[in-house]
Amino acid sequence: MFQNAPLIILTGPTAVGKTDLSIKLAQKINGEIISADSMQVYKGMDIGSAKIKPMEMQGIKHYLIDVLEPTEEFNVTVFQELANDAIEEILKKGKIPIITGGTGFYIQSVLYQIDFKENDDNHRIRQELEDFAKENGSEALHLRLKEVDPEAANQIHHNNVKRVIRALEFYLLTGEKISAHNEAEAKKESPFHFAYFVLNNDRETLYERINQRVDIMFKEGLVDEVKALMEHGLKRNDIAMQGLGYKEIADYLNGECTLQEAEYIIKRDTRHFAKRQITWFKREKDVIWLNKNEKNDAEILDEIIEHLVKRKIIGGNFHEPDLS
Repeated sequence: MFQNAPLIILTGPTAVGKTDLSIKLAQKINGEIISADSMQVYKGMDIGSAKIKPMEMQGIKHYLIDVLEPTEEFNVTVFQELANDAIEEILKKGKIPIITGGTGFYIQSVLYQIDFKENDDNHRIRQELEDFAKENGSEALHLRLKEVDPEAANQIHHNNVKRVIRALEFYLLTGEKISAHNEAEAKKESPFHFAYFVLNNDRETLYERINQRVDIMFKEGLVDEVKALMEHGLKRNDIAMQGLGYKEIADYLNGECTLQEAEYIIKRDTRHFAKRQITWFKREKDVIWLNKNEKNDAEILDEIIEHLVKRKIIGGNFHEPDLS
């Protein structure tokens, strides 16, 4: 499946500027964009996920945005299935698929077509683990993972409930550590003819952009968005509410912290999240790093196009992009 099919990945830490650059790239190379984001897939979760607005898409079709209700299950296996369908649709149009977003594990699952050994028992065990997390909290769930797969526990933050559940679920179904399985799967060659770009910036600038993004979220109505979700039945411990920005505001609305405390935690934890994202991408192979502190977007787009031409992912007529 997808043998030698073209695929471009443009990723990087949160708030680094992936969205704007991915649209400019798609316009230049006749591409369409697949979102590799664990929250933008949900309808009604717009502000806290920094979801791209329709008018910002500039006519470029985006996949895996606003396709699920917050009550529906979304994990790496669901992402892989939906992303594969999107890639197939884009290729049939004669266009180039571009995966953009910051969830490295999701990207890896598609790039190397990782086998997750999904079967009917998954759903029963997954429900049991979700119920355990709701009743006992994310840290207690993470401790269960640490007991059976300390390597995976070390790689997955306890707040990332979906990935903790996925790792425990895999172990309970197969008796195999997901850390060992993923390591073996990652050694496989990708079927795609791909280029994997990671956009980065110096830490001070990145952290300032994160703080500014959170400020904008509050101005745009993050509190009202979370309030509306909770009024429609979502609870603090539901999987969809574990995203950064959502669980903290839920805590505020439940009277467990002040609004100022929630804002501080969102900024702090988002900075920590960005740091973990960078660590993940540094472990990936065949990555091309693009540094925003060294070049502006026009120069970075030039560099991307040069790599794509050199790798014969696109034709040579794209060697002089014009952003004007």
